[in-house]
Amino acid sequence: MKQHNEEQKRALKTAAGSLYKAFLTLKTADEVRQFLLDLCTPSEVEAIVDRWWTASLLREGHSYRKISEITGVSVTTIGRVARFMNMGEGGYRLALRREAADQT
Repeated sequence: MKQHNEEQKRALKTAAGSLYKAFLTLKTADEVRQFLLDLCTPSEVEAIVDRWWTASLLREGHSYRKISEITGVSVTTIGRVARFMNMGEGGYRLALRREAADQT
């Protein structure tokens, strides 16, 4: 990550808050897709999708090896997603729970 001075850190925190709110303005999956495709490089979008897919497969109980076979994602990345699912901010768990509730 880049090094920032104190003024840049404050501005970055404000910009991050603005980004989070921007996601809340989007109403459909297609709007989110459009936003992500404008915001991120194709590789960044692919990495995000890989992590989300991995999280879904972990929730289903698949082994790391099986997830790697299915997705092509490295075991290291799978371990990182699993760690954040268990010890992160709770975002994966929240989104996965809400996605499952929407499918019922």
